[in-house]
Amino acid sequence: MNLSPTGEQRALAEKLCALGATGLGAELEERDRTQRLQPGDWQRCADAGVFALAVPEEYGGLGLDPLSCALALEGLGRGCRDNGLLIAVGAHIWAMELPLLAFGTEEQKRHYLPALVDGRAVGAHAITEGEAGSDALSLTTRARREGDHYVLDGTKRFITNAPLADVFIVYATLNADLGFTGVTAFLVDRDLDGVTVETRFEKAGLRTAPWGEVTLTGCRVPATRRLGAEKQGSKILSTAMAWERSLILAPLLGTMQRQIDQCAQYARSRVQFGTNIGRFQAVSHRIVDMQVRLEAAKLLTYRAAWSLTEDDASSVFPEAAQLSTSESAVQTFLDALQVFGGLGYTTDTDVERNLRDALGTRISSGTSDMQRKVMADKLGITVKARRRTPEGTGGGRRGDAR
Repeated sequence: MNLSPTGEQRALAEKLCALGATGLGAELEERDRTQRLQPGDWQRCADAGVFALAVPEEYGGLGLDPLSCALALEGLGRGCRDNGLLIAVGAHIWAMELPLLAFGTEEQKRHYLPALVDGRAVGAHAITEGEAGSDALSLTTRARREGDHYVLDGTKRFITNAPLADVFIVYATLNADLGFTGVTAFLVDRDLDGVTVETRFEKAGLRTAPWGEVTLTGCRVPATRRLGAEKQGSKILSTAMAWERSLILAPLLGTMQRQIDQCAQYARSRVQFGTNIGRFQAVSHRIVDMQVRLEAAKLLTYRAAWSLTEDDASSVFPEAAQLSTSESAVQTFLDALQVFGGLGYTTDTDVERNLRDALGTRISSGTSDMQRKVMADKLGITVKARRRTPEGTGGGRRGDAR
């Protein structure tokens, strides 16, 4: 496994870094207050090939491997100050394009992917409900087959990109008694009768990544728009989550590096007690710890990207990457607040907004607690212990040491 970037990977990362620094994030402070994504930025990302990264060339993409995608998005994050845009972009790529690539029919891929790649269409992944977040077994959206259609009824909440989306991947159960094994995925066009989208959430951070509530009322979806087979929703979701958890926070690595660089520059220039504050160990060691934390998160992200090529369902790297990057980001921006002091607490710098945005990454794609639970399950820690048979009932010889 070689994690050293090639010349081509570096060039693409630098190109997207430049795009982020000069072409994205206009009027960010105002849009953060009003919870607006800049539509022009979405198209600029499309024109630069951001949505094409992981899509094969036959559908209009670049066909890059996961590690190349991670490095490219890290570059984009280093240049782009709009963390909400970066999360919205990631949700579009990893939770819409990738499941479609993995499970879609040829007709579905040719119908949707070119528009998703070139910016004509926005995608959203709709699974979360009021009582079904991490507990997908509680999913209540229903689907019933009627001839050559499925009829969907239910409501999805906290759906990233919903207010802008043209197409949703919607999960619904064919039989509630089957739990998650009865869940099936559907490609639902926004303009279908029975689809209603509302924007009704005020968020603490990631405010430029629009959230919405999607309600399906007697929505008739053609059977040709079922994604994968019936009752394959669990596999589709696990595939989407592996990619999303591995790569959706790759831009945040770049954001953290930019913040660390700003802290180092400030520590060199800010003078207190007759010397620059970088000469105080309380400051310099804090910045060093920020960098160490970031390097660990980078390596886990790169390893998670590599693991996607191995098709290993037992890999813990996607969850480890999500957990490490999100929690490292929160601590890094808390540390940046300490370095900048009162200035960092104002809106004159990116520090307070970065901190608010980072808090949201600890609950997206599964909370930090859920990442730990999934990892514990994969490591076999949570396997139920075998019940001991009382002595003398045939479960073991009397006198055995147990």
